[in-house]
Amino acid sequence: MRTYNFKIDNKCSKEEIDFKFFQDYKNVLIQVFCGNNKEHFQKTLNYIKKQLPNAICIGSSSDGEIYEKEVFTKSTIVSISVFENTFIKAAISTNKNSYNKGVELAEKLIVDNTKLLILFTNSLNINAEDFLNGINSVSKDIIICGAMAADNGKYKNTYVSCEDKIYKSSAVGVSLNSDILEVKNDFRFNWSSIGIEHEVTKSTNNKVYEINNLNVSDFYRKYLGSNIHKTLPESATTFPLLIKDNKKFKARALMKINKDGSFQYTGNIKNKDKVKFGFGNAEVILKKPIIKDLKNFTNTESFFIYSCLARRRYMPHLISQESKAYANITNTCGFFANGEFFYEDEKAKLLNQTFTVISLSENPHRNNFSINTLKDTNKQDDFYTRNIKTLTHLIEASSKDHDEQSRKLELEKINSQMLLTSQKIFLRHAVHETNTPLSVIMSNIELFEMQYGKNNYLSTIEVALKNIFNIYDDLSYLVKKDQVLYPRKKIDLVDFIRSRIDFFYQSAKQIGSEIKFFSEKNSLNFEFNETKLQRIIDNNLTNAIKYTEENSNIYISLKKEKENYALVISSCSQYIQYPEKIFKEYYRETSTKKGFGLGLSLVKRICDEENIDIKIDSNEYFTSFRYLFKEREII
Repeated sequence: MRTYNFKIDNKCSKEEIDFKFFQDYKNVLIQVFCGNNKEHFQKTLNYIKKQLPNAICIGSSSDGEIYEKEVFTKSTIVSISVFENTFIKAAISTNKNSYNKGVELAEKLIVDNTKLLILFTNSLNINAEDFLNGINSVSKDIIICGAMAADNGKYKNTYVSCEDKIYKSSAVGVSLNSDILEVKNDFRFNWSSIGIEHEVTKSTNNKVYEINNLNVSDFYRKYLGSNIHKTLPESATTFPLLIKDNKKFKARALMKINKDGSFQYTGNIKNKDKVKFGFGNAEVILKKPIIKDLKNFTNTESFFIYSCLARRRYMPHLISQESKAYANITNTCGFFANGEFFYEDEKAKLLNQTFTVISLSENPHRNNFSINTLKDTNKQDDFYTRNIKTLTHLIEASSKDHDEQSRKLELEKINSQMLLTSQKIFLRHAVHETNTPLSVIMSNIELFEMQYGKNNYLSTIEVALKNIFNIYDDLSYLVKKDQVLYPRKKIDLVDFIRSRIDFFYQSAKQIGSEIKFFSEKNSLNFEFNETKLQRIIDNNLTNAIKYTEENSNIYISLKKEKENYALVISSCSQYIQYPEKIFKEYYRETSTKKGFGLGLSLVKRICDEENIDIKIDSNEYFTSFRYLFKEREII
């Protein structure tokens, strides 16, 4: 086989192609890559089919055309491949469903000795990933190649052609069927991730609505800036979304913005997919081609290249370096597209931002490969090239550092969560096991006093034990608060306060104090949670007993203030210098008093949950804590 490439001008002049040369060949494949308008595309097809009516012809609109060692834009390239022992079939599918398009095309094209499928599809009205899944459902044994049509970055009208007809919403393809044709393929990606990892939070197939719970339009504006956002989707060409797939990234290019606000991509993006923005790694792209390191193309007779338009737009002055090495071996043609089709791991795949190449040969013993073809064709290392390499290297190195730090933080987060979980389990068991011995001690004190009367030593033990009970109740509440529902119930606040005063009577007596209680009413019923109410009152009484001067009383009052009910606990105690800090965990105004400073922090948390206002009045003579319960809570 052999391929002959031609660049057609607007006149489609007969002198450009010697059609007589091809008329004797039975198996002729023509590919047309058109960067001009639709009219010129149609004119070229008519011209070709008139001269070679028996040839098989497919084509695509493009965003740049590869013609041997050169890359053009808004031109038309005609590639004519002649085969000696390969039969060619062409087919088209106009099915509206993307998956069914793939099924229909594969069923029409594949025969027993099919070696390769070349597929071109429209971009804007097709889900290319679903289309390739349709191909895979028919066969997973045949290499595929090709791409999605482009339109010079306009994202408005893309076209494919079959024979001399142009289609706007279809898929076309040819199959190369042979017993001796040798087909090889390869691709380059060279797009690196940058920035933090994001999560897709709302999507349907290839339409994305939200990322990180942020409207996708606002997401792009946030990370790419307002200037780029104004010219989407074209401006996002060189900044695709990279989807994490088995520790690797695959790219998805933005195709259009729908009226419902969703962003439509070439392939599917699922909910909870982890994505990053990508950028072209120019440092790698400008290195020697993949021929030397990855593939042995010594017997190649033709190269077909289907590359992403983002690569050309990212480095318009340097991108021809990628195809030059192939053109040094044999005739080479192709175009820049909106998405590339590739066969790997027994599966047809949709790629973006890639450079894909197909090698064909009917003569496996032909050797036109020499060491000279491996020489780096990019000898020019000008200011622009050096700068873009340096910038890319800087971004790549910074991204690696960021990813490494993120991994370390994630490990630390996991370790911290495990430690916190272990501490919670330990605390839960410790609190549970503490209750029994405390109850046994208290019961025995009460039994002893019933039999032998009051004892000063046991009274001191009882006071200390009640302080431990208060700490136990605080810890029990903290351990259970996120797992246990604390319902409200009807409580007589007057009786409840009296019961807590009785509990702390002996503790107050130890410092020569009495707890005096005044209430405007003999009974005050309201709805509240008993456990939470006990934590508020007990912690205030415990602190009052701890900090009140010896032989001075503690006062509790309950009265109505406007539309609220005020509970005030006051005593002659030390001046509180920083009331705004008193509710913080582990804060204590003086180190002479023992404690963890957790009680008032717990009280503040409960009051915030229940919408209870707190006010502290303190001077060198007196300190009071006032809690305002909203009248709506009172029955």
